[in-house]
Amino acid sequence: MDLNALELFVAAAGAGSLSEAARRTGVPLATLSRRVRKLEDELGVRLVERGSRGLALTPAGTQLMAEASPALATLSQAEQRLHDTSGVAGTLRVSLPPHFQPMWSIFSEFTRRHPAVRLDVFIADRRVDLVADGVDIVLRVGEGGYGSYVGRTLTRYRHRVVAAPSFLERVEVENPEDLRDLVCACWRTGAPPSWTLGEFQLRLDPVLVTNDYEHLLHMAVTGQAIAEVPPFMAYEPLQDGRLVEVLPDYPMPAQAIRALVVDTRAISPLVRQFLDFAAQAVPAALTRQVDG
Repeated sequence: MDLNALELFVAAAGAGSLSEAARRTGVPLATLSRRVRKLEDELGVRLVERGSRGLALTPAGTQLMAEASPALATLSQAEQRLHDTSGVAGTLRVSLPPHFQPMWSIFSEFTRRHPAVRLDVFIADRRVDLVADGVDIVLRVGEGGYGSYVGRTLTRYRHRVVAAPSFLERVEVENPEDLRDLVCACWRTGAPPSWTLGEFQLRLDPVLVTNDYEHLLHMAVTGQAIAEVPPFMAYEPLQDGRLVEVLPDYPMPAQAIRALVVDTRAISPLVRQFLDFAAQAVPAALTRQVDG
């Protein structure tokens, strides 16, 4: 099998089109297209369907992409490790949910330890397809939604219900039932807005629903509403008095942070190294930014 042609196929599959792959790799479009066709002829199967909206992988192409991508990464990293004293090198492609600030310092520390590593970080609030999106690791909050992938739970944390002191001066909140008639802002899930506080399941009628935690934090800090935000986003406003945690004796459910890959048996040394590093670094970072 022609490894150069295989690399171009992986680039095209990851880019979603031959023209974009040509732009990323610097290989002329005609050459790239010819090499992919030659690879198909060599293997005796069609790998991609070409259409007006770009490329779509056939079942054979999907299988080859899933197996070839980590294998090529391993070969590339083996070459680069010859020049890297840390033993880890290459490009690591990671997908994160929006506003997950604890990962910023983790990425910085990992690349400080491994100078030959380059990061390609993809921020998405949708379900990521690791193969189609060309991602090595997806970090996501919650247990479900990725049944075809495998990985590990890094840690768990709880969101905080918070409000500005000026807001709480105008109301009385002693138990979850007191929140029903108060102005609140909620994360948009597609289900009817609600908060689980301890054993209470509280249906809400929010003035705002959004998939932007920065907006929810703004609503709380400016005294416009009670809101639910991740603890690391609330940490500084809670420390400096701009926010107060509402009903801390009724905690929200713990949420898992999971690191997912296509197949743990086929991951590259770089991906394995980062997973091991994240298993230690993520709990430590959250502890610093939640509990101080």
